[in-house]
Order: sequence, then C-alpha cells, then structure tokens
Amino acid sequence: MPPHAGHDDLRHKSAYIFLHSVQYYDVPTVLAGACAPEISMTRRTDLRRKATKARCLQPPDASRARRPRVRPATTAMALGLTLAGCAAAPLEQAGSLSSYSDLEKSDGMLTHSLVRVSKTDVLAAKTVKIVPTEFSGSAVASQLTEKQRKLVTNAVDRTLCARLSERLEVVGPSAPADLIVHAAVTHIVPTNAAAAGVSKGASVATSILLPGVPVPIPRIPIGLGSLSLEAEAVGPMGSQAAAMVWGRGANAFFGSARIAEEGDAYGLAAEFGADFGDLVVTGATPFGKFPSLPPMERVGALLGGAPKYPACAAFGRSPGVVGMVGDGLGVPPDWTDKGADAGAPASAAQPAPPSASLTRLEPQG
Repeated sequence: MPPHAGHDDLRHKSAYIFLHSVQYYDVPTVLAGACAPEISMTRRTDLRRKATKARCLQPPDASRARRPRVRPATTAMALGLTLAGCAAAPLEQAGSLSSYSDLEKSDGMLTHSLVRVSKTDVLAAKTVKIVPTEFSGSAVASQLTEKQRKLVTNAVDRTLCARLSERLEVVGPSAPADLIVHAAVTHIVPTNAAAAGVSKGASVATSILLPGVPVPIPRIPIGLGSLSLEAEAVGPMGSQAAAMVWGRGANAFFGSARIAEEGDAYGLAAEFGADFGDLVVTGATPFGKFPSLPPMERVGALLGGAPKYPACAAFGRSPGVVGMVGDGLGVPPDWTDKGADAGAPASAAQPAPPSASLTRLEPQG
C-alpha cells in the first residue's frame, strides 16, 4: 500500500459523507464537516449512518428529486459581481486623533473600521460638544467644491448631533463639557455623476414599464463613491475616551444613486455620524448587533423635526420626507438639503478652535 493511501481513502470517505450530507442533512452539519476535516472517524461514521438512514426514509419519488447544485463557476461569478459592485474605502490616518493605539478591528456588513472605547468614561459623561468636521489636506485635494465639501461635513455633524442627543446633552462651543467630539474626512472618492444618472434612469424606466412590480435594479458598478473618516471623543484634559477610523464605499446593490459628485459621500457621511454617535452613546461597537426599532426622537429628527438641543441647530434640520423623495429620484443633495441653518445662534455655529483643527489634542497639564 502506498504510504499515503490511508489518507487518500479518508479523503474519499469524507467527500462521500459531505455529498450525502448536502442532500439529506442540515447545512450547519455540512459546514462543520467541510471546515473541520480533522473530526474523528466516529463522527464521520455517525454522519454516514444518518445520511444513509435519511435516504432510506425518503419516499420513492422524493429520491429522484435532487437539490440544485451550485456550480463553482456560478458561485465565482456571483462573488465577482458582488466585489465589483463595491467601492474601496481605505482606513487612512490623517493625524487628527490624539492617539491611534489600542484600536481594534470592528467591521460591519459593508463598513470597515478600527475602534477603541472606554465604556466607563463615555457612560459617565453627561454633556458633549461637537467640533465641526473638517477635511484633511489629502481629502481636500479631491475634485469636490467647497460647497460640496460643506454639505458632506454638515451631514456628519447633523447626524452625530442627533445620535449624541439621545443620551447626552449637547452644548455650544463656549460651554464646558464632559466630552469633546471632533471628526475629519481622510479620504473621499467622488461619484461619477454620469454613471449614476444612467443607473437612476434604468431604475426609473423599470418602475414606469412595470408599475407596482418591485424589480430591484443594481447600479452600474462604475464610478461608485467612497468615504473615509476618523473621529474621537476626548475629556476636558484631552484623554481619549473613544476613537474610530472608518471607511465605507457605495454598493451597487444597496442604496440609491444620486446624480452628483458628492452624492455617495453625502449619504455615507450620515452613516458615519450614526456609527460614531452610537459608539459614544452606548460605549460599545455599533457593528455586529441585531437591528432594533429606533426611538421616537430619532424618527422625528429623520423626518425633519427640530433638534433636541439648540446647539444642534447649527447643523440645520434633516431634509425629511423631501430628502427621501429626492434620494429616490436621484437628485443632487443640495436640491433638498439646505445645509447648516443660517438662523442658528452665532455661538452654536462657531468654527472649530485651532487646537482641534486636524491636529493632535495634547493633554493640558
């Protein structure tokens, strides 16, 4: 007998068990057998016995029915389309955080991030103030205009302010606070407006030709935008209580295309504001959790209601239903979003202090 004949025989038996388990046994057991080839022969024998028994108990006609096999080529094609339909968003560091140590990987389904949080420190806080979000030097080099950049940063601050308001009192820049929050855009890829327009046109045409039929039309996986940011919450003495380095790209299968260069970044900015806000409010990563019903105050804010605290008025109100309609039609964000509220108190709209403008916050002795 060749020296490896026993191993070859074992692999053949494993393949036999795996194939029969696919047809007659539950998926978790199949995955367990496929991903753990070192399981004992006793377990393999037990799987074979159960698979054989299940086959014997099948009705005569049912034995002919086979589950459709997923061919490797089909799986590879689906995986390739999924990967091609996502824009890359690097986790860049712009140097605006006081520390990048102890950051741990924490990814969502579509989001990549590095997070650090001191649950004791953030939950002990009662008040917070927000330093307006800025673009890092490299991100400013993108082809977005100043108006477009302000629309993106304001979307971050407005959503962040609304989320923080769910547990903390948001105060103005001149008031003392237990936590100071600031964020910076580190990388941005503008949306290809022409490609977004073609995608939106196909979607609208389908809804006209097939009224009432929910046919999802994916975006053309060309020119998808992406956004990367970093943010932290520090105490009055500059000690870091929470930090996040975050990146996410637009996806061809989820979300709606806006026909504007800032279209994807605008939508992703609100996603970041929600994620970092949840990190500070709960003291835990916002990823890997089951979705829950939003509180009523969050629903009111999304529908364009007045902010809970006057300091949040500096970032204006959410476009509400008008914004949702505009998102569905794919119009540029500035058609429905008025941006920062011009009528906000001057103290609330005060610009960021120099010490927090994309520089490291050093502890004050």
